[in-house]
Amino acid sequence: MTRRRTAGAIAIGALLALPGVAEAKTKTVNMGIPPASGKAFQNAGVDVNDFFPHGVTINKGDKVKFLAVGFHSFDFPPRGGDMLPLITPTGQKVSGENDAAGAPFWFNGQDQVSFNPLLAAGATFGKKLTFNGSKRIISGLPLADKPKPITVTFKKSGKYTYYCNIHAGMKGTVTVKDKGKSVPSAKADKKALQRQVATALTTAKKLPKTQVPANTIDVGASGKHGEELFAFVPDALTVPVGTAVTFRMHPASYDIHTATTGPGDPEADPNSYLGQLAKKFAEEPVPPGQAVYRSEQPGTQGTLTPALHGNGFWNSGLMDTSNGSVIGSSDSVKFGAAGTYDFYCMVHPFMHARVTVQ
Repeated sequence: MTRRRTAGAIAIGALLALPGVAEAKTKTVNMGIPPASGKAFQNAGVDVNDFFPHGVTINKGDKVKFLAVGFHSFDFPPRGGDMLPLITPTGQKVSGENDAAGAPFWFNGQDQVSFNPLLAAGATFGKKLTFNGSKRIISGLPLADKPKPITVTFKKSGKYTYYCNIHAGMKGTVTVKDKGKSVPSAKADKKALQRQVATALTTAKKLPKTQVPANTIDVGASGKHGEELFAFVPDALTVPVGTAVTFRMHPASYDIHTATTGPGDPEADPNSYLGQLAKKFAEEPVPPGQAVYRSEQPGTQGTLTPALHGNGFWNSGLMDTSNGSVIGSSDSVKFGAAGTYDFYCMVHPFMHARVTVQ
């Protein structure tokens, strides 16, 4: 009996060694910063919207295991297709939203938007998928606690580009070669990953020193490989009364931010006006128009005083550089009264800047 099992094992081993019948290999992709490198980036206050490694090469029939190590997704569209958008219209209109003075906001009657239900309901974490380039596969949004890996088997040769639905511009590639063709070894893949991490960390450490034009605040600072500093740059600015300040997304950013001022600190006081707005954006399937849209009617510039909208509220609305945001990638406001104005991002409420007007 023992001899038979040994002989059988030898025969199976020999069979697997033949071209075309080798056991499928699996390579790993981190959807975000590899955990072993996370602390270094955390110390720099920077995240990286990229897949690590950015590109992998495998043979047909092999697998890629995607690890959910950050708030990212993957979307492999069919040939010639595009990724699914993160934010889509619900089919309803905004209604009944008034400012603190009781005046209706201009965006009543505009499209109500929400996070794409296909992404929210279509999560595939913990599952095994196959891809041949003809039918879309997605991870969906990583909303569960500690999402499990997704393993994808690639059935057809070719080069496939995939995307993160959450951070438009974040993408990776999987190159699938015919069986028997040479692909990078595990050692080569490890070196490529190390180079990618080192490059990203070098860039990350430079982001706090990002230079911006006069009377401008960048909402986040970004590197060309998805590095993202979650801070306003600069985070303190002093201007005279009557100055207009532009809040803009960094041109290289893959993220979504707002620049918002009004009563309360959304981090320290979740029950405040801004605290409630940030909470609704994070927790409600359909965020309020006050969080999504700019507070001022298109084509106009607000003059910020403590009385604007009854309580000193002003909002840029959602801004990004490549995902077709509601208003675009920047907005500006004129400061009409002396004082101190604190700005926050409703998507990332820990981001804070202060404008002192004299």
